[in-house]
Formats: sequence, structure tokens, C-alpha cells
Amino acid sequence: MAQAALKISILYFIISFLDPYILSWQTLNRPIVIAPLAGLILGDFQTGIIMGAGLESIFMGISAIGGQVPADATTASLIAVSFTVLTGASQEAGIALSLPIGTAMAAMNQFATPISASMAPYWEKIAHEPKKFLLHNFIYSAVILLIPTVTLYLAVAFGVEGLNSFLASLPVWVMNGLNVASGMMLAVGFAMLTSMIFSKQTGYFFILGFVLVKYLELDTLAIAIIGGVIAITMFMYDKKLIELGNRGIIKETADTEEVFF
Repeated sequence: MAQAALKISILYFIISFLDPYILSWQTLNRPIVIAPLAGLILGDFQTGIIMGAGLESIFMGISAIGGQVPADATTASLIAVSFTVLTGASQEAGIALSLPIGTAMAAMNQFATPISASMAPYWEKIAHEPKKFLLHNFIYSAVILLIPTVTLYLAVAFGVEGLNSFLASLPVWVMNGLNVASGMMLAVGFAMLTSMIFSKQTGYFFILGFVLVKYLELDTLAIAIIGGVIAITMFMYDKKLIELGNRGIIKETADTEEVFF
């Protein structure tokens, strides 16, 4: 467990440093990316891929808006995959436990907030020296990342087996409930995302997807291909409208959606 926890902690540290500070933001640390990586280094890549898709479905509608502190999807995914792979527990149980774990880890991460706030005068002092500011920011970020990294290490090294023993002592009906809850969480995740993007311009796609799944019984890949074709068609159509508008052939208006229909 200690060796596996060290691998997971190093993965978390590298991804958490690269994602916001070097390469991107909320890309590498998403469950669909980091869960397969965790499964790979733990020796079960397939489980990591499957759980990554499920965990992304749960957390894709959860984001930091304003002062809200969302559940930590990164650490939740790593602990859930570690729990499933290292103990042989069901994927459903790991997914069902991910949200409370992510909420707890998010609360733990807030311990670094007062430290960061207290550093504001120092950053203002060296802001006129870009190279020094950048270097010190990288060093400070690496040091701050040690707090959740150590917490993650302890959770995997000493918490996974205890959690497995606790779940093993529960009645069968509780475990069945966790399995059902994991399926409900996927639906809740999609519902949260849909509520954010649903509009009269996109609502009919939801109906179309329902028909393709329920009545035509198409699999996910086939529906994704159909969706991709529709998206490219609409993109090319809008691009053509803009080109024609720039050439003065048609007058561009705010009601281009009505022209399409």
C-alpha cells in the first residue's frame, strides 16, 4: 500500500503542478484523464478507463463558481481508483464513495487558503520583477501542493484497507444500495451539466439522443459520431453565413438560428 500510495501521490503532484501552472487549466486533472493514469501505474488500466468515464460523468457539472468550493474531483478519482484496484472492490462502490471523498478532500485543501492570503503583500512587493515573481510563484505552488499530496498519500497508504474492512462488515443490502447510488450519481452528474447548458437552441438534441438510445438502441460511439457530424455541419454553416455576411451577400443578423431552421 505504501508503494502504491507513493506512486499515486507523485502522479497527483506532477499533474496538479503541470495543469494550472504550465500547460492548461482543469484539463489534465479531470477524472477522465487522471483515473486511467492511476489505473495504469497501479496495473489495471482497464479499470482506470472505465472508472474515469463514470467519474467524469459525475464531476463534469461540478465547478468552482464565485466563492463556491466544489468537491475535489482529482483526489476523489485517485482514491476511488486506488480503492477499487488495490482492494478488489467493485467499481460501483468506488464511484459511489468518490463524491463524499472529494468533498472531504476539498475541505482539507482549504487549509492552504489563509497561507496564500497572507502572502499577498510579498507578491505585490516583487510584482515589478517578472522573472523573480514567476520563479517564486512556482516554488511557492510546489510547496503548497505538498499539503494535499501528503494527505493523499496517507489516505491511500492507511485509509484504503480500513475503508475496505469497514465496507466488508456492512450488510449486503447496504452494498446493494451503494451500487444503485453509483448509477444514480451518473444521472445526477449529467442532469447538473444539462441544467447549465439547456436552452431552446439545444433542447431538441437531448430529445434526439433519448430517441437514439431508447428506441434505436445505438451505442455511445455511434451517437458520438452522429453528434460530431451534426456539430461540424452547424459549425460550417455558421462559418459560411459569416463569410457571406462579410462579402455583403447577406445581411448578418442576430437571428441566424431562425435562418437555419
